[in-house]
Amino acid sequence: MKKCFKCKIIKDISEFYKHSQMADGHLNKCKECTKKDTRNNYRNNFEYYKEYDRGRAKLPHRKQRAAQYQREHPEQKKQSIIKYRKLNPEKYKAHNIVNYALRKGEIFKSFCFCGSSKVHAHHEDYSKPLDVKWICPKHHAELHKNYMDNK
Repeated sequence: MKKCFKCKIIKDISEFYKHSQMADGHLNKCKECTKKDTRNNYRNNFEYYKEYDRGRAKLPHRKQRAAQYQREHPEQKKQSIIKYRKLNPEKYKAHNIVNYALRKGEIFKSFCFCGSSKVHAHHEDYSKPLDVKWICPKHHAELHKNYMDNK
């Protein structure tokens, strides 16, 4: 039995996380209080953790593992695509209209403002599917990141 210094409740030792540097080998704060503190810290420092997680996701070994997972679990990727399409029908329809117009020769790709010829179609308004800006992947990602940050 041990007393949590946070909630002051005496609990079984199994209700405390192990911690090798403590005299009895367990943290002095119970698991519930630790979880609560962790959640509050995450909420209070959300921007920091968002940037931290984005940075971790871009590490080479993590990108490699994600690609490997997608190759090994094609059904999971397929389900993700289906879910995205159901959640974003207007976007999906606009993307299809742009691709069809490109194949038919009704619209043509142009260069990004940086001069890159590898471009994505960016929609400002999905209700106007053929009204697109041609932007390279780098600037397209920055545009969406700025949009999400301002939301």
